[in-house]
Amino acid sequence: MNKLKKIASGLFIFIFAVSLQMSAAGKEEAKGINFHQGTWNEALELAKKENKLIFLDISASWCPPCKMLKANTFTNAEVGSLYNNRFINVALDGEKGEGISLARDYQVTAYPTLLFINGDGKVVKKSMGYHTPEQFLDLGQSVK
Repeated sequence: MNKLKKIASGLFIFIFAVSLQMSAAGKEEAKGINFHQGTWNEALELAKKENKLIFLDISASWCPPCKMLKANTFTNAEVGSLYNNRFINVALDGEKGEGISLARDYQVTAYPTLLFINGDGKVVKKSMGYHTPEQFLDLGQSVK
């Protein structure tokens, strides 16, 4: 019986440690950009309501610079802090769903295309290609 208690106690400690690790990993992910999960029209309405611009990332699943941007830049804590405070962030695949019509409407010719759009749907600033976190911070700060 004593041996069973030791095993159960060890198992409990192991499960607790794993859950703490998973919780910490979740917090790390939350440091980057939080992307709006609703429709494009909902993002436009939210931008008007909160008096913010929309940051729109139009990418493609096969695009290497898009993957690098998502892995290295959008997950950066400083980038997340700036973009989450200043913008309604939207990420769409230009070859799927709403992304197809938006890519056409905003004349996307390369991936990734990074657009800053007001609540009326007008482009304020446009940039293309991979940006390091530092370059992306400068881009976000340059948008008025």
